[in-house]
Amino acid sequence: MFTRSSCIPCQGGVPPLTLSEIQNFLELIHKRWSVEEGKKLIRDFQFENFKSALKFTNSVADLAENEGHHPYIHINFKTIRIILFTHKIDGLHENDFLMAKKIDDLFDYSQPT
Repeated sequence: MFTRSSCIPCQGGVPPLTLSEIQNFLELIHKRWSVEEGKKLIRDFQFENFKSALKFTNSVADLAENEGHHPYIHINFKTIRIILFTHKIDGLHENDFLMAKKIDDLFDYSQPT
């Protein structure tokens, strides 16, 4: 699992994860996340309606503020696209996968049972 439970802001000077490390971390998050250019984690989330999509977006925004790790969030009606990467290292860090897992948990919790 992850070595810590909350994100620690990257101060720079840390190398981005290697492709091998990325593969290991991908096994810890939902399979719908994909890696683009070896630098970004991307996942689309589908909702029943616009209002529920916005509610999820606000939950992700609250999480990002609490964690100090902010994703790109794209809103397109009932589809929310989340893009995670660590700006200071122009690549992926363990923090990105930790946020992905927490966002997965928010999504799972927000869905009707």
